[in-house]
Order: sequence, then C-alpha cells, then structure tokens
Amino acid sequence: MNTDHLLKIIQKYTDLYAEKIIAWGMSSGVKVLFITIFAIIIHKLLVRFIAKAVRIAVRPEKHQSKEAELKREATLIQIFTTTSKIGIITISTLMILSEFGIEIAPIIAAAGIVGLAFGFGGQYLIRDVITGLFIILENQYRIGDVVKFDTLSGAVEEISLRKTTLRDMDGTVHHIPHGEIKTVSNLSKDFSRVNLDMGVGYSTDLDHLIEVINRVGNDLANDPVLKEHILKAPQFLRVNDFADSAIIVKILGETTGSKQWEVTGELRKRLKIAFDKEGIEIPFPQMVVHQAKT
Repeated sequence: MNTDHLLKIIQKYTDLYAEKIIAWGMSSGVKVLFITIFAIIIHKLLVRFIAKAVRIAVRPEKHQSKEAELKREATLIQIFTTTSKIGIITISTLMILSEFGIEIAPIIAAAGIVGLAFGFGGQYLIRDVITGLFIILENQYRIGDVVKFDTLSGAVEEISLRKTTLRDMDGTVHHIPHGEIKTVSNLSKDFSRVNLDMGVGYSTDLDHLIEVINRVGNDLANDPVLKEHILKAPQFLRVNDFADSAIIVKILGETTGSKQWEVTGELRKRLKIAFDKEGIEIPFPQMVVHQAKT
C-alpha cells in the first residue's frame, strides 16, 4: 500500500467522523454544555441559599455562645451542601449519558435491583444515616467541637449523614460510622471547666495558700489575651484529699468551649511561679533509705 492510498483512506474516515462529530456537537453537544453550565449555576445558587436559610433557621439556644451558634451553622451548611451536590451530580450525569445515546432507564432499573440485592447489607448504611440524623437534629456536637467516642477522641473536622471525621492530638484522622457510636462525650459544648488538683506540703498555711490561688486566678481572668475565654476565674474550691506526702486542693473555673486546656496550662505555670515566690512547697514522693549497721 503506497502513501497516497493510505492518505486517501485517512482523509475519507476523517471527513466521515468529522461530519458526525460536528453534527453531534451542534445538537447533543450544545445540550451537554448547557446541562454542565446549568448544573454548576444551580449548585452555586443552592450553596448560597442553603447558607442563608440555615443562618435564618438556626436560633441560639439558651446559654449558647456566638461561637457555638457558628459551629452549628457550619455543620448544617456542610451537610446540606454535600447532599445537594451529590444529587445535582447524579441527575446531570444521567442527563448527559442520555445525550450520548445511552439509555438511562435500564441504569435506573438496574440501580433499583442492585439496591434490593444489597438490601440486607445496606442495613448498616441505613443505621448509620438514621443515627446521623438524630445526632444532627439533637445538636449533640458540631464541627470544631472536641468529642470523645468510647476509645477515640479528637476535634470534629467533618460530619456527613453517614460518618464523623475526627483528628486527634497526634494529627491522626479517624472516620467513625455513626452506627458504631455508642457514647458521645462533648468536651467543649457551651462552656468548659478548669478542674485542677494540686498538692502542697503539710506545713503550708492554708489561708495563705487560698489567698495566693485566688489572686493568681483573678490575675489570669484579667489577662488581655485570655480574659475573653474565661467565664469564671479559677478559684480555690476545697481541700480534696490528704495524700501520703501532700495536701490535695481543688481549683475550679469556667472557660469558653475547648479553651480549658490552654487556660489550665497557663494557670499551672503562674501557680508554680507564685508558689516559688511565696515559699509554698509543691512536694514530690521521696524515699528514705536506712542502711543497717554491720
């Protein structure tokens, strides 16, 4: 086969398919482009509508801070936005497939049959979704909250109808299906608490100790950086225990959600500095060894 003959064959098929592609592009191609653009516009409009609707619908609960309200809004907006995006992608994909000449009716029917076939296996998915709905409706936790699920804990990064995503202090990401969650402990909802036990020597003057603790707590509550996060200044509560080598005292205070660790850490530092200045001993276990005379 010479070169001229090969070029004629290529030209023949090029002209043939070019005509078909142009004809398809002028009819179905325009429709596919229109469907794609329309789906993008609808998605953007829905995102804005959902955000406004959620902000109007979500009303502050009693004793709920502005930060907690924003967390709940962000959680609901993410869930509804993700759900609407999946719906738009599914519908637009089926419409585009029909423009390529693919019958979508068998696909829909096959999806129904597959759904029935996996009905028993899908019970776990249904359980996850139903549990997720209750979690969202009951406002058990929001994006940004610090929670504990049985043996796992961390900050909530994402909530969908099926699962919750946590990131722990090591940076590890955990994906927990809602149906597997038995107990939820929210460590940062509405407010958090400074709950600190400290040991001091038995020779300590308790009246002096109480005065120092309360002074440090009040100074911390007036700190320019931390005062907006402290609801109640950390104060002496009681003598909590007589340990082997120390008197254990309890200090309590209240902070905004998830700020208790930061405030407690700063309180420990300031108490140590103040105790050193005031001559208050923080004892540590000691062992006395007696050597027998030979």
